[in-house]
Amino acid sequence: MSNIILFDSLDKYRIDQYLSKELDISRSQVQKMISLGNVLINKKIAKSNQILKLNDEIEYTLLEPVEMNLTAQNLHLDIVYQDKNVAVVYKPKGMVVHPAIGNYDNTLVNGLLYELDSLSGINGVIRPGIVHRIDKDTTGLLLVAKNDFAHQKLSEELKNKTVNRVYYALVNGVISEDDGIINAPIGRDPKNRLKYAVVKDGKESITTFHVLERFKDKTFIKCVLKTGRTHQIRVHMAYINHSVYGDPLYAKLNKDTEKYGQFLHAGLIGYNDPETGEYKEFTYPIPEYFENELDRLRKAKR
Repeated sequence: MSNIILFDSLDKYRIDQYLSKELDISRSQVQKMISLGNVLINKKIAKSNQILKLNDEIEYTLLEPVEMNLTAQNLHLDIVYQDKNVAVVYKPKGMVVHPAIGNYDNTLVNGLLYELDSLSGINGVIRPGIVHRIDKDTTGLLLVAKNDFAHQKLSEELKNKTVNRVYYALVNGVISEDDGIINAPIGRDPKNRLKYAVVKDGKESITTFHVLERFKDKTFIKCVLKTGRTHQIRVHMAYINHSVYGDPLYAKLNKDTEKYGQFLHAGLIGYNDPETGEYKEFTYPIPEYFENELDRLRKAKR
């Protein structure tokens, strides 16, 4: 089945770059589609390095889902909700979302293959069902697509910023403002390719925050993502000199925090049902180690 997009941007995009971003699939997946003649620009077969022009009509046919060779593992995942299209799942601290080279076991995907009867195939054999991700040591809720129809709909919601994502974080230092908006572009850190940073030519990145509680040298906040960049909250909070407590990349560590990783939790997710359009919202409490740290800080205030 073919789908059509009308390119309406004045920005210069290669077709493989644009479709990868638009469809939330890997660049290699798009390039394979192009090599098979599955992508047309203005009714002509596209080339992977072709630059798009305003009002170009892009017609594409997704690859058939590839049979998955990953191992289903009972990792005792907490499936908060599921229907025939979508699952909402809790990812614990220390769990990687999907397999990568040299690490094919004990990921969220392995657990999903055990728990769910189907997963979308748009992202290929390594990332079935995965629409968006959170970091290994970030806890919280994720949306999982159980079929390609749901995957495309959820990807569109993420692109259009209609998915509601609320995070809770413990950050270093005392934030004086009750509320704030951080609007600063994020891209690869030019000094360290393992990190991200606020950079001039980065992608638009917007985070809002609200102070929930202040302590002697830390602040408990609620963050709402308006965009979804890699490490967004971690980078933005470090940028305003309030790095996430325990963050191994963006904060100074001590022996007490190294065992936990960043104190960051995706506690609420809301989306419009791919089939009915009904808004659905789910919450998950912060993990025990996080709550224990808050209790310790509250006692220290007395």
